[in-house]
Amino acid sequence: MSQLELEPATHQKFFDRLSGIVGVGNWISNPDELLVYECDGYVVEKRVPDAVVFPSSTEQVAGIVKLCNEFDVPFLPRGAGTSLAGGTLAVGGGVMICLTRMKQIFEVNLRDRYAVVEAGVVNVHLTQHLKGTGFHYAPDPSSQGACTIGGNVATNSGGPHTLKYGVTVNHVIGLEVVLPDGTIMQLGGPCEESPGYDLTGLFVGSEGTFGLATKVWVRLTRDPVAYRTMLGVFDTVREATEAISAIIGAGIIPAALEMMDQGIVVALEQAFSFGFPLDAGAVLLIEVDGLEVAVDDEATRIKELCAENGAREVRMANSPEERALLWKCRKQAFGVIGRLSPSYCTQDGVVPRTKLPEILEFITAAGERHDIRIVNVFHAGDGNIHPILLFDERDEAQTKRVIAAGDEILSKCIDLGGSVTGEHGIGVEKISFMDQLFDAVDVDVMIDLRSVFNPDGLCSPHKMLPTAGACGMEHIEKTKPGRRAAL
Repeated sequence: MSQLELEPATHQKFFDRLSGIVGVGNWISNPDELLVYECDGYVVEKRVPDAVVFPSSTEQVAGIVKLCNEFDVPFLPRGAGTSLAGGTLAVGGGVMICLTRMKQIFEVNLRDRYAVVEAGVVNVHLTQHLKGTGFHYAPDPSSQGACTIGGNVATNSGGPHTLKYGVTVNHVIGLEVVLPDGTIMQLGGPCEESPGYDLTGLFVGSEGTFGLATKVWVRLTRDPVAYRTMLGVFDTVREATEAISAIIGAGIIPAALEMMDQGIVVALEQAFSFGFPLDAGAVLLIEVDGLEVAVDDEATRIKELCAENGAREVRMANSPEERALLWKCRKQAFGVIGRLSPSYCTQDGVVPRTKLPEILEFITAAGERHDIRIVNVFHAGDGNIHPILLFDERDEAQTKRVIAAGDEILSKCIDLGGSVTGEHGIGVEKISFMDQLFDAVDVDVMIDLRSVFNPDGLCSPHKMLPTAGACGMEHIEKTKPGRRAAL
């Protein structure tokens, strides 16, 4: 399991000390129980941690981190495990710090428009807590029903409403963090602006390599007065993508603009019987929000633009219940993949919106080349594609073909002027692409920056950057040879 083993007496001492921090029954090391934590939503790679611990306070997290430093044991945070890039994969074994028991909502301050929550709060639970207040927390990843705020912070998550409202970093104003040496620090806070460097913004999206966020100050957004939610039905994917470009080109910024192709539409219809046309090549879920006087004009113009670009029809949700069902279909899209395949791998590339037809044609061709079925559901408004590659992970040949097809798709995103991630992060899956996205100087600067926070490389090793470990295994071995251990 581990790269290195502690001596038996030291091993027992470590676990005795761990029990002293969190209490008996709040950590596991039984191999059968640990299998649950061998991977996250990225099922292609699996590694079993040596222990999983469930702290209930920031002080306990700090104690665990200090203990790992004392014994030179690697550690990493985990929330709900919905990461789709291997961000919570315990590459070198060690201790996984699971923050799901830290789920308190400490404060909701409507006058100053912020809330204070623990990292383990499930995203949708905060949404439900705020119902009726006139405010909401805007970031709403498709995994909203399971993912945690801390995990959203780690990967700078987006979601369907990213197009208008922005990603997680635009809604986080402060963090309480445990640094990789066990120091507890507050970055930012309830004030909108803090002097000095934006360390909060730096920490968001660092994928656990700068430390562990345990408490989050989030910005609250006033609820829109009115919504208009539409479903555009198209015969082809190309027509749908051309409509997307036309809408954005007309200066309209919808609250959400999502595309689902025929494969997803069929699976959703089987699951929810919404009435989707099964012969449609693609559908667009489009929502505008704002003042009542404005949304009707925007909705009318969007209908016209869809019709001009080949829409067969544009349906309007005529009640809150119809709107909720449309969004249920979109948010549950990944859940219905089980009807199509025993395993799947979701990519997360980004291209300029005008390149959507080209990348989708390339995705289709890649699937044919590698004999892999691919379906698509994605945040079309900002060019954030999510091709879903269907396979059976028990078949090694299929797994290899999926990896090859996924790599080709991400490389094409770079060629088209895009990126390899819009919200899922780099994790372990996309490390090899960092050298394509950045030159050597850029990568070295990022390594140097990470080494400021994480000089020994014990925190979330082997993540994000092409050099292994937090500041590069080469650097660690030169300065402290043989130091890293696992249980």
